[in-house]
Amino acid sequence: MADRPPSARDPWWRTAAIYQIYLRSFADGDGDGVGDLAGLRDRLPYLAELGADALWITPWYPSPMVDGGYDVADHRDIDPVFGTLAEAGSLIEEAHALGVRIIVDIVPNHCSDRHSWFQEALAAGPGSPARERFWFHAGDEPPNDWPAAFGGRAWTRVPDGEWYLHLYAPEQPDLNWNHPDVHADFERTLRFWLDRGVDGFRIDVAPALVKAEGLPDLAGYPGHVPWKDQEAVHEIYRAWRAVADSYPGERIFVGEIWLPDQARIARYLRPDELHTAFNFAMLTCAWDAGDLREVIDTTLAEHAKVGAPPTWVLSNHDVPRLVTRYGRADTTFGPHYFSDVHGSPADLELGTRRARAAALLSTALPGGVYVYQGEELGLPGVEDLPAEVLRDPTWVRSGHTVKGRDGSRVPLPWSGPEPPFGFGTGEPWLPQPAGWAARTVEAQTGDPDSTLALYRAALRARRAVTGDLTWLDAGDAGGAAPDVLAFSRDAGFTCVINLSGEAVPLPPYESVVLASGPLEGGLLPPDTGVWLIR
Repeated sequence: MADRPPSARDPWWRTAAIYQIYLRSFADGDGDGVGDLAGLRDRLPYLAELGADALWITPWYPSPMVDGGYDVADHRDIDPVFGTLAEAGSLIEEAHALGVRIIVDIVPNHCSDRHSWFQEALAAGPGSPARERFWFHAGDEPPNDWPAAFGGRAWTRVPDGEWYLHLYAPEQPDLNWNHPDVHADFERTLRFWLDRGVDGFRIDVAPALVKAEGLPDLAGYPGHVPWKDQEAVHEIYRAWRAVADSYPGERIFVGEIWLPDQARIARYLRPDELHTAFNFAMLTCAWDAGDLREVIDTTLAEHAKVGAPPTWVLSNHDVPRLVTRYGRADTTFGPHYFSDVHGSPADLELGTRRARAAALLSTALPGGVYVYQGEELGLPGVEDLPAEVLRDPTWVRSGHTVKGRDGSRVPLPWSGPEPPFGFGTGEPWLPQPAGWAARTVEAQTGDPDSTLALYRAALRARRAVTGDLTWLDAGDAGGAAPDVLAFSRDAGFTCVINLSGEAVPLPPYESVVLASGPLEGGLLPPDTGVWLIR
């Protein structure tokens, strides 16, 4: 297949391959053991060669780092551990010169307890205007039964007796979006980064900004939850869209929208709101042909109603790495996952085989695709990190019973036979397994059978894949079993993924574009995917 870019008539974000940078763990340029802008700038050619159309960079703002930077103290600066504003500007320019766009994280639901507003609110005392920017409550008990995502209740008491709301850690007080100062400040933040050339924003916990009137108890609440998906949140994003549309080029928003109903998610993607949203239905789906087909069909149907492209996501910094999850008997992901599976064995060979097939599935579907750093190396999760290095607030808030997400955030291995594997010259902030020597970028480069080679080929070849998806029935797919996904798109492109336990016949074809594993004559082995031209 020819490597051609999408039509100039198509906005870039409708079909983009976007690579997630978890900055602390990508590449360390100054030797302090923490990834930074210098390291990222040095690796930009790698990302361009990989086939990334854009980079999503997790929060790089000044922060105490209680929650990996999602506790933001200042949205309009760079934390010194990562670099400077000048370096961020250079990064944007250098990425653009390589044809790679930059999407930055924005965290509008909450801020750090070190933020100047919250410090002002604490000092000003009960009843002060400064406290109106947050959710403070007077009384002997919290006003409702809301839990915090990292464990415990969502209310913490300050020394003067009032309580404040934090849907996440106590160090992350929720902002009150009923207050005009909050709206105005975030508009300033959007313009600050748009003026510096960023191409878009990933919106953290996008549905949670507006809370139900009266802050009712969760018990007995008639909706999903009282702190999420309230109608007024759409007005916020309509205002934000107007800001983005006032800038030249295609500046975009992608929402982190964890909702159980894809029809509700699609409402955020109406033409005057957000451009895209992460497809968490696919990320949480089991390795099961029927379940995956249902997710794909529902996603395409609901997105078509609002004219929005789907985005396909297999993993990110908040969930188990794909190789490990797919190597277990239960291949779903749920809120219980991190507490339930540590210590249960994962078959990494099986997980790798399935993850490679899933890569061909996700990159063949209509719309955009996200790749979490290390996914292209086939990295498994690190589930034996010693307790003394764990940083995730879930570890602390659970009373040291839930390890949390650190195992999905271990610094990348770039080169060499032993840690730090070229990540930097200092000791990495989380230890890397010695077994990653065979998974480094250096070790995989030049190996046509490596996961890195597969991703490089898929991300480039997908640019030539156009048209709607048409499912092939069992006869079209060569007599395939129900546990096989097979679909075609334009120019005779066909994708076949075998999720069954037996090799299945391939449909008639002229040539093989890519395969996630060796083919057996005219058969597609279990847990293997292939792209064909028919």
